[in-house]
Amino acid sequence: MVATRFAVAVHILLLLATAPGGQLTSGRLAESVGTNPVVIRRLAGQLARAGLIRIRRGPGGAELAKAPEDITLGQIWQAMRRKGLPLLPVHRGTTRNETGPAGPIPALLRQAFDSAEAAMEADLAQVTLASLREQLATPAEAQAT
Repeated sequence: MVATRFAVAVHILLLLATAPGGQLTSGRLAESVGTNPVVIRRLAGQLARAGLIRIRRGPGGAELAKAPEDITLGQIWQAMRRKGLPLLPVHRGTTRNETGPAGPIPALLRQAFDSAEAAMEADLAQVTLASLREQLATPAEAQAT
């Protein structure tokens, strides 16, 4: 679920980064994303609490709170994830497994999964909203070469 919220949040922020005047309503954002404005408002609230956007009630819509160069995918990821919950959950396991010692397996998986998540977060921290916006502006043929 966090991956879907993350993708929609990036979509929202890219729209705000490319919109003339930087302001769009939840209805317009929802139309582009293909979802309900309520979903957009909920995610926008998370983005606002993270300091990535400013929201104006009524016809004002939303705008970026920072320059696109100062917003990374890592910041967006952190805004969308639920604190304290890992991206890759691990089952509890038990030491009373008749087929073998299951006790250390969940801990071993947790270590590997935490390492993978840390690597992903490090990669996301290197990508800015501005770099994605530039790719949007570049014709697809130029990106393929």
